[in-house]
Amino acid sequence: MTGRARTSIKRPAEPWRQRLIRSLLYGRNVDRAEKARVRVGLAILLFAAIYAVLAGRLVMFAVGADSHGARRAGSQDAIATARPDIVDRNGEVLATDVKAPSLFGEPRRIIDKDEAIELLTAALPDLDEAEARTRLSSRKGFVWLKREITPKQQQDIHKLGVPGIGFLRENKRVYPTGAAVAHLIGLVNIDNQGIAGMEKWLDNNGLADLHRAGFATDRLQRPVELSIDLRVEHALRDELLKAKEKYKAKAASGLVSNVRTGEIVALVSLPDFDPNNPKEAHDPDRINRLTTGVFEMGSTFKALTLAMALDSGKATLNTLYDGSGALKFGKFTIHDTHSHGRSITLAEVFTFSSNVGAAKIALAQGVEAHKAFLKKLGQMDRLRTELPESASPIVPKRWTELNTITASFGHGIAVAPLQAVMGINACINGGFLIPPTFLKRSEEEAKAIAKRVLRTETSDKMRYLMRLNAEIGTAKKADVKGYYIGGKTGTSEKVVNGRYSKKQVLNSFTAIIPADNPQYQLLVMLDEPKALPETFGFITSGFNAVPTGGKVIARIGPLLGIEPRFDLPPSDRLILAASRTTQ
Repeated sequence: MTGRARTSIKRPAEPWRQRLIRSLLYGRNVDRAEKARVRVGLAILLFAAIYAVLAGRLVMFAVGADSHGARRAGSQDAIATARPDIVDRNGEVLATDVKAPSLFGEPRRIIDKDEAIELLTAALPDLDEAEARTRLSSRKGFVWLKREITPKQQQDIHKLGVPGIGFLRENKRVYPTGAAVAHLIGLVNIDNQGIAGMEKWLDNNGLADLHRAGFATDRLQRPVELSIDLRVEHALRDELLKAKEKYKAKAASGLVSNVRTGEIVALVSLPDFDPNNPKEAHDPDRINRLTTGVFEMGSTFKALTLAMALDSGKATLNTLYDGSGALKFGKFTIHDTHSHGRSITLAEVFTFSSNVGAAKIALAQGVEAHKAFLKKLGQMDRLRTELPESASPIVPKRWTELNTITASFGHGIAVAPLQAVMGINACINGGFLIPPTFLKRSEEEAKAIAKRVLRTETSDKMRYLMRLNAEIGTAKKADVKGYYIGGKTGTSEKVVNGRYSKKQVLNSFTAIIPADNPQYQLLVMLDEPKALPETFGFITSGFNAVPTGGKVIARIGPLLGIEPRFDLPPSDRLILAASRTTQ
């Protein structure tokens, strides 16, 4: 063989990048069998990774029901969105969201609808079979079957393994305090949308818009702070429940108001309801009597009548009015409970709670002046607060002298009790009309919106009269030692079959604490209380609403930070001495 034949054929040189990759993957001087094993290993790893991704996705679909968001977003079935917590003035939670499972179906994925419905109704006996069948027979991608099921029900249904049936964790509104603040808080519907009380106010003031825009989908929202003090609320409700049972009253209600800020510190209306059980709220007897109801407030309105006379300058505390007999006006006759047989002073009109005296005081001011004064104190127009539930006052269409007579002692005009409280606050807080609020408000904020409606001297005299009434008048049974209260009673006969009934009355008692420097006003109302042996057969306010008010004050005084004071001088020396005029 020639040398030319023995010369070997040269192979093309391997690129350096390929040599580097081969060296990193296999090392040097590795045979083909080793290369094959490495390639098989790489293939196994690749397939394992793919299966791991698939398994992860299956787990997410199984436990992460929110992955169905795209389906439900396009459906008409709403999902309960998040709401901020509602807390009292001390941070105690009144309403909050918790997560609760809800059952949904995907009709397009269900193979045997009859079998699915049979299994579901066995696990959920209260499931409406006809409605479930209708929903699962639709062509929607997502339908609700039952909202807010229990964890055990969820577990039982999960074990059935029905394709196309799943669970979604929704926001459910719960109220830890139950019925304690029901009329104030209100409630929500199944979609967590406010339908009453402060819950509805939240939606009306931006929360609903945030939900529609998708910006309120979590619980990272600031709590809403109310003016309510849950401790005072519990004490007030407890005493009203006892009074309602003791006097066999049809209903009972009450509130505590800060006279300097207009804040409502407590509000109770019985019978109430548990917002965790919304069906109770539909009972028409469970309305909020303090804002939704309007009533003839009886003699508590005499505080406004006397304030009008004192503020006009036409009368003083010592001005005399004929109280020797009944007042006849046309075919009507106005009586007092007890005839005095003599002229009585303006102060005695208050302490004796004289209807005749109040009527003559109002007539002396004139019809137009009386109407203007009541309007100035907010008694002629609908009272607006954060609570959506409110009613317009019932006032005579044509106001005559007879209307002035009856309205002077709280008949013939019906207002919301909270409205009357606002007017009386103005009479004793220095003369400022401050709109009530259920949100926290400082004294500085209150002063910015307050409207002066009375002179300071008039307010001083009204505080004196209310304290005098607790010393010697109709409010004596509520004079809790150490708290120097003032008060006014009211017994309003209810209209039955077009006539006033002496056996069916609405009693009220309003108290100020303390009378020389008021901080709070308490209102207690009892609807149709019955006579007891201890009341000597009487059903007037002094025998039921007043002692109930005294028990409330004894309990809430310490909670409100009011320190008891003893050995104080009588009202004429402690209160009138501070007034610029002592008439």
